Amino acid sequence: MPSKPPPITIDAVYAAPGYLFRRMQQIAVSIFMEECKTFDLTPVQYAALIAIHTHPGIDATRLSAVIAFDRSTLGSVIERLQAKDFVERRPALEDKRIKLLYLTKSGAAILRDIIPAVERAQARMLEPLKPADRKALLGLLAQLVELNNEASRVPLRAEDALEHLGKAG
Repeated sequence: MPSKPPPITIDAVYAAPGYLFRRMQQIAVSIFMEECKTFDLTPVQYAALIAIHTHPGIDATRLSAVIAFDRSTLGSVIERLQAKDFVERRPALEDKRIKLLYLTKSGAAILRDIIPAVERAQARMLEPLKPADRKALLGLLAQLVELNNEASRVPLRAEDALEHLGKAG
C-alpha cells in the first residue's frame, strides 16, 4: 500500500530552500537599495559598472557572461547607465557593429563614491549572524552556486568571456 503524501502546508513552503533563497534575495536587494539610495543604482547596475571598470572595452555579450545576467535584459541596464552618463558605447575597430563599453568620468566617480554604501549593505545582510556563521554561510553559498552553475538560466561564464576579451584586446 503506497504511503500517504505529507499534507501541504505553508510551513513546508517557508522551510523550502528555494523559498528561503528568494526571500533572502528580496532582503538583500532591499538592504542594498536602502544603503545606496542616494546613488540611484540597482545591484545589477552596480555589478555592470564594476565589470566595465575592471574590463574596459567589454561588449554586452561578454558583460552578460561576466555578471551572469540575461543578455536581453542587460540591454536595458546598459541603456539606463548610458542615460545617466555612467557608461559610453564605442564601436569596435575590427567590427563597427559591436559596441564596446567604457566608464565615463561620472561612472568612475559614482563607482568610487558608492563603495562604502555597498560595503555597509553587505555587512548588514550578514549582521544578525555570528562571525563564524557568516563565514560558514558564505562558504556554503559559494559552493552551492558553483555546483549548481549549469542549472542557471544564465550560467556564470566569466573565464570564457574574459579569455576571449584578452585575445581580442
